Amino acid sequence: MGVIAVTGATGQVGRRVAERLAGTRDDAQPVVQRLLVRDPKAMASAAGREVVGVQGYADTEGMRAALEGADDLFLVSGRESADRVAEHRAAIDAAVAAGVRRVVYLSFLGAAPDATFTFARDHWATEQHLAASGLRWTALRDSLYHAAWPAFVGDDLTIRGPAGDGRVASVGHGDVSDVVVGVLLAGDAYDGQVLDVTGPTALTVAEVADTVGRVTGRPVRYAPESLDEAYASRAGYGAPDWEVTGWVTSYAAIAAGELDVVSDTVERVMGRPPQDLETWLRAHPETWRHLVRR
Repeated sequence: MGVIAVTGATGQVGRRVAERLAGTRDDAQPVVQRLLVRDPKAMASAAGREVVGVQGYADTEGMRAALEGADDLFLVSGRESADRVAEHRAAIDAAVAAGVRRVVYLSFLGAAPDATFTFARDHWATEQHLAASGLRWTALRDSLYHAAWPAFVGDDLTIRGPAGDGRVASVGHGDVSDVVVGVLLAGDAYDGQVLDVTGPTALTVAEVADTVGRVTGRPVRYAPESLDEAYASRAGYGAPDWEVTGWVTSYAAIAAGELDVVSDTVERVMGRPPQDLETWLRAHPETWRHLVRR
């Protein structure tokens, strides 16, 4: 196995991918990694692990230089921005120029040109560019993360959004990271495939709120909003219009049934089922301790 480049190596998924790859041996040899980060001081190099600083995906020359000699690239989707598709395309073009052979891209569930969730349209555009690049590729479309739900709970212990009675099978960062590693180490087994990565059970947001409340011991509830109410309730954050639209349409996509997907990808790739929301929350109290203090 050649060099595996990992982007976003200080983030929730990239960090876990790097840790899992570091513990994986192929023919008694550790996997050789190149970790691409904005701040090289944030991570230490080690045996089988080189840390390289890159100033974002739009730094085309920096990306190309960082990827020289890498065989495989795990491409985490960039930070949400108005220019994210262009940044993703630049990163893919840099991989091509550097001679990378394969890209595993972290996309999003329901990616499509007309997806209700506007950020999912960005992922679809990225997937299209990747498929046309000439590289070997796999797209992993993960669902919303379990960790998002406690963060969505307001000061009044309420999750508000226009999700209606729609369902979503959220997933843990660890399960997604394990799938990434499984795909990276599987040779060409998943080349040219789009894999949905979800949790084991699709819940309504009301059921999510009940689950968070049961784990935390707090009276968490869900308050449905109309689209107009959702935009109005988020207007005070001072975020740009494209970002507010992304927040609102993430709930609207649930209402539209576009995230009502339960896949077998975790079990198929890793040979075990994914963690459900309640099990994950009980294992990660750091994500909801702030609710107990309210």
